[in-house]
Amino acid sequence: MADLPAPTNGILLTHFIVSKDVERSRRFYTEVLGGETVLHGDSSKGEPSIIALANGWVTINVGGPPTPDKPTVTLEAPQDLDRVHAFLNIRVADIHAVFRDWGGRGAEFLTPPIDRGVELRCYMRDPDGHLIEVGQATGLIEQTPPS
Repeated sequence: MADLPAPTNGILLTHFIVSKDVERSRRFYTEVLGGETVLHGDSSKGEPSIIALANGWVTINVGGPPTPDKPTVTLEAPQDLDRVHAFLNIRVADIHAVFRDWGGRGAEFLTPPIDRGVELRCYMRDPDGHLIEVGQATGLIEQTPPS
């Protein structure tokens, strides 16, 4: 079982998503994308679920009103799926295999992978409508070694 995202030094990144149905989203990130549940919270009590996905984590919880630490911020799942402020970007080694595999498990892609020159790319949505980019580098971008 993967560990909870709690570093003993430095930082790590976890992507937080607001869901209308945490259990449905948890199943999507585990059963469709192949993640592992490391915390299965009770969303009726405001407890998040955390999924280990590749080398990162996705934290899923219900929305809610402002709190003392974010006094003017309301959390809610996407309302207008054509307007996006941020999205999850997943890089893969074989986009065509992922497209077939995840599509076979229920992922709904907006288009098949499209060759963008420097990458092959397509997008999908999770059950709440959060946009997810899936991309594969084509090797056309030269990486400059650090100085």
